[in-house]
Amino acid sequence: MTTTSPPQATSGAWRDGDPVGRRQFVDLGAVELERGGVLPAVRVAYETWGELNAAGDNAVLVEHALTGDSHVDGPTGPGHPTPGWWDGLVGPGKPLDSDRYFVVAANVLGGCQGSTGPSSPAPDGRPWGSRFPFITVRDQVQTEALLADALGVDRWHTVLGGSMGGMRALEWAVTHPERVGTAIVLASTAYATAEQIGWCQAQLLAIRADTHFHGGDYYEHVTGPETGLGIARRIAHVTYRSELELHERFGRQPQQSEDPLGGRGRYAVESYLDHHAGKLAGRFDANSYVVLTEAMNSHDIGRGRGGVAAALERVTADLVVVAVDSDRLYPPRLSHEIADAVPGTALHTVHSDYGHDGFLIEIEQVGAIVAKVLAGPA
Repeated sequence: MTTTSPPQATSGAWRDGDPVGRRQFVDLGAVELERGGVLPAVRVAYETWGELNAAGDNAVLVEHALTGDSHVDGPTGPGHPTPGWWDGLVGPGKPLDSDRYFVVAANVLGGCQGSTGPSSPAPDGRPWGSRFPFITVRDQVQTEALLADALGVDRWHTVLGGSMGGMRALEWAVTHPERVGTAIVLASTAYATAEQIGWCQAQLLAIRADTHFHGGDYYEHVTGPETGLGIARRIAHVTYRSELELHERFGRQPQQSEDPLGGRGRYAVESYLDHHAGKLAGRFDANSYVVLTEAMNSHDIGRGRGGVAAALERVTADLVVVAVDSDRLYPPRLSHEIADAVPGTALHTVHSDYGHDGFLIEIEQVGAIVAKVLAGPA
């Protein structure tokens, strides 16, 4: 496994020379893309827990959501500015038991935490930037299949993920049915809906309208489009939470001593959104946000396969679908559509006041479902 030295990039992209933390890297060569063309010299960053057994049948793939990465479980530290996004789910004796399973999590193609994305060097040595090609969820899964080959994994015992990660988990089960034993799809969908695409458009426009975006070629500038990325995050974060949670948590309260009634002060909910915007701008690349958001918009299990129902007929894995009852971005009806189309699907509901983010926050409920699914022989 080799490394290269990309130029310095702004807006939260991981750079060669930064602490690697638990990351490992594999160079996969060229990847052909669904919409045409080839992305050369693709690299994937990944983390693992546990060991692959002699039979090679205990591997579990964990798929992250839009702004996640390979750091599923573990503390902050060099290379990892935030704790694991499913912290507490992976490890000895945990739902994803690393004493029994070889758990793998990869940073997605198009990301900014070690895998090839817009901030990575193109063949000319400069960051891809605006030249990075359009990629789809299927391209991301194809890259993960090459990673599986490199790791010696012919068939995943389980593939699981939520939101954008759930899209990839379902795509795995449709594209590579022979390589997936069980698929767990949390708070996700078989296709991007009109409303989801509409919310995404507002976020994409916010980033592209930032004067520091420079059409996507901002890496050689001192300042990147952090303002636009922050606005995009504010828009998205409202859709990730429920109206009830925001009402009960913040109501109409001002932010501490600030006066929002003509005093240019903020309401508490505005301060909350500002906080999350600032956090993301410090750790994530705006171009990756654009590329991954457009990939999510491309998600349609039925594209070129005769429709969603026909595509889901390809699934041979044991399918487990998990909805969050207060999710307004990926409402439970979308989970029910998947479950209704695949006979024998196990359908679960996570009860949460937190909305879509319930699949990340309600770790005990999610862990109990995962543990139950994995309770059989490895």
